[in-house]
Amino acid sequence: MDMEPFTAGLISLEDAQQKMLQQLTPISDSINVSLFEAAGRITARPINSPLDVPSFDNSAMDGYALRLADIAPDRVFPVAGKAFAGAPFNGAWPAGSVIRIMTGAPIPAGCDAVVMQEQTEQRDGGIVITAPVQAAQNIRRIGEDIQAGKQVLDAGVRLGAAELPLLASLGIAEVSVLRKLRVAIFSTGDELQAVGQPLAEGQIYDTNRFTVALMLNKLGCEVIDLGVIADDQAALRTAFTEADRQADVVISTGGVSVGEADFTRAILEELGAITFWKLAIKPGKPFAFGRLANSWFCGLPGNPVSAAVTFYQLVQPLLATLTGQTTRIMPLRQRARATQRLKKSPGRLDFQRAILSRGDDGVLEVRSTGAQGSHVFSSFALANCFVVLERERGDVEPGEWVEIEAFNSLLEG
Repeated sequence: MDMEPFTAGLISLEDAQQKMLQQLTPISDSINVSLFEAAGRITARPINSPLDVPSFDNSAMDGYALRLADIAPDRVFPVAGKAFAGAPFNGAWPAGSVIRIMTGAPIPAGCDAVVMQEQTEQRDGGIVITAPVQAAQNIRRIGEDIQAGKQVLDAGVRLGAAELPLLASLGIAEVSVLRKLRVAIFSTGDELQAVGQPLAEGQIYDTNRFTVALMLNKLGCEVIDLGVIADDQAALRTAFTEADRQADVVISTGGVSVGEADFTRAILEELGAITFWKLAIKPGKPFAFGRLANSWFCGLPGNPVSAAVTFYQLVQPLLATLTGQTTRIMPLRQRARATQRLKKSPGRLDFQRAILSRGDDGVLEVRSTGAQGSHVFSSFALANCFVVLERERGDVEPGEWVEIEAFNSLLEG
């Protein structure tokens, strides 16, 4: 099948990612923050547990603590006392009796096992055990979950709802995290107007810078917003110079497509170096990446969907790499069945916005959100995944298998 015209010189997404990421060195500056301020931050070094978990032997069940030596057929065990979480049993424990114990309560001295209450029967004068008992059953031993000194989190872990409660359970009130990445953003184009301002004739709203700022905030970056830069070489050079002075990463939107790129390319070659300029993906072909004197540069396309796709697929892993993040960023791709025809021209890897669901037969199936133009941002609002169509593939017919990539937390809400 013939490739679409003018794609032979384009770099693949995989090559672009490799060329980008292999150049990067993660930042190392760290600060200490309280656990309450640590959500979304990246651990700067491994974290070890300061204590054993559990810190004492305790019961895994509501039931009865007993000694194995006391067990005899049909024996009625009197209940000598009670043990609760936070209120252990400390009295005398007569031979031949049991202690009523609740989940999480400390195990009484001399106890060999805990029998759950469902395996007992109430009788006059006590309880009868109705099931075999094994040594140490239903007892959580000290350090069984985590031993003091054991590493619980590695460096490069993004702290979220799974990690922070773990640290809280260990009594860790403060954690060392990497400083936030500083990212400078600006848009280029005389036709752009800030969101919330009235539009003059021929103007459009600067949705790209707004979208990029939202995603950067969600990724925990410090955003330096330089606004809209006029289509003027001197103004653009000043913007690049100022952005490079302040930031770790500089992101521009617009000014990198054919017919727009002269100023941008000339300035980048003057102030730094360009690694690549155009990608074999759709949407998002006009994406630029390079190095300035003090920062990395990413030039996003002007069309809103193209800007969002390239940010998601390229800038997101770049930012994660710079923060030393080791946890998975992009979701695993999987196969789904197309429920309708998907239009596709060979030549570029295509990211179509779609809705993933499960069919009546239990198989994952996917349908398009509709129009896939690079200016149709409503396709993102409706979607929960990308259909990732191979570079050489043509149209997809209903019932064919396609590869999908579910949105991660950056896009899923």
